[in-house]
Amino acid sequence: MIEATIRAHIDHWAGQTPDAPFLIEAESGRTITYGKIQGELTAFAGALAARGMQPGDSIGFAMTNGIDTARVILGCLTGGYLATAVNLVAGAQTISYVLEHSQARMIFVEDGTRALLEQATEGGQNLVTLDAAWMDQAVGPPTPNPQDDGLLMYTSGTTGRPKGVILTQAALIAGGRNAALAHELTPADRALCVLPLYHINGLCVTLMGPLISGGSVVLPPKFSVSSFWRHLRAHACSWFSVVPTQINYLLHAAVEHGHDRAGLEALRFGRSASAPLAPEVQRGFEDRFGIPIIETMGLTETAAQILSNPMPPGERKIGSPGIPFGNDVIIGDAEQRELPRGQEGEILVRGDNVMRVYRDNPQATAEALTPEGWLRTGDLGRMDADDYVFVTGRLKELIIKGGENIAPREIDEVLYSHPDVIEAAAFPRTCPQYGQRVEAGVMLRDGSNLTEAAMIALCRDAVGAFKAPDRVHVLPELPKGPSGKIQRMKLADLTDAEHVA
Repeated sequence: MIEATIRAHIDHWAGQTPDAPFLIEAESGRTITYGKIQGELTAFAGALAARGMQPGDSIGFAMTNGIDTARVILGCLTGGYLATAVNLVAGAQTISYVLEHSQARMIFVEDGTRALLEQATEGGQNLVTLDAAWMDQAVGPPTPNPQDDGLLMYTSGTTGRPKGVILTQAALIAGGRNAALAHELTPADRALCVLPLYHINGLCVTLMGPLISGGSVVLPPKFSVSSFWRHLRAHACSWFSVVPTQINYLLHAAVEHGHDRAGLEALRFGRSASAPLAPEVQRGFEDRFGIPIIETMGLTETAAQILSNPMPPGERKIGSPGIPFGNDVIIGDAEQRELPRGQEGEILVRGDNVMRVYRDNPQATAEALTPEGWLRTGDLGRMDADDYVFVTGRLKELIIKGGENIAPREIDEVLYSHPDVIEAAAFPRTCPQYGQRVEAGVMLRDGSNLTEAAMIALCRDAVGAFKAPDRVHVLPELPKGPSGKIQRMKLADLTDAEHVA
């Protein structure tokens, strides 16, 4: 068995298949093999050691996707340093907090991100650009252990300061293993990574998954509707991982511009994560493209995936993120006791992939991790007789109207059933009569004539007048976190009178 460290897995594949490709740059086609990356990562980790970095020191990366970004992340992990993700869309103030809270001793940047980091660090101290000269100076790097801290990634909460999730080397390996197990990945598989590596989905699924399975990953700098299919064809990718909003963008672009399966013979499946996938969107995508979408569920605190639908010909249940793979999942009551099948409660997860702690936040850690080792996800759901979980909402996002709990997702799915709706999210608005009332924000396709009245009528027909939104606000785009998840709790402020469409 390979030791649960990044270095051990790099060394394994470098020994077994040194000439096999691992990292591929999407536009140029530049390729790094397992044999070549082994030497480069050792040199990178040794260069950190030569500059006085100690095992466990926080090393930040503020870079868009690419081979150099993967090299920085894996190089830090190879030497036992704490790779600290900097969310490039978080804003200078939040980035400044993250760098201060993480005590990052060095932050790797590139030409396109340097200005933002100079603003966040008030002058650009400790900013480093990776180049060949930087790696010339190296000594023998330290050797990490499975229980050493490996990754520090901050959650994008809707309120308050983000929390720093610490994942050990073993947890990162477990996260990649769970994805490889659920999706039956082999050395022949090639992923297209369009989600940022500073987010857990991009890092643990589409970087660690191929590393665990000995496969390869194609790295464009960002997601682009116009280049997505071109990259899949050019590199004969067998799978991709995206978020529901991106699936919707791809679907609507295909409806407008056309699409066919030519050149995609290697493509086995697409993967959806980070937010619930509306059944109508999933069916529409699969009908249009003939590509199975595997809905999954994961968290930063669990090194990404905790649930996945099985691969074909296994049963995929539309509307469910699937069954546990590689960890335990139960539905718990208020005291975290397992509930009978079919009853709604909090989704709890336990396994090697669960975080160690929130950095310097013992109160939040104690609230999230039970003495029995269960992580409280904050998500509500139920589990059926076949172990499939159905997510019904978030504990903190329930709309309580006149004492009745209304799950926002129920409204979302009705709105997504209309072909003109690209994004949708219901949210609560303070109301003197009921305490809270239901409203929703939507983004419509270009040229749509869909009216607010028609959308409200659609919801009333589906869920009744009491649950239906009183207002539906048409917006250019809904607010989202770095994972692509819609931040519905920001919609009330965004749709105040001066913003209402």
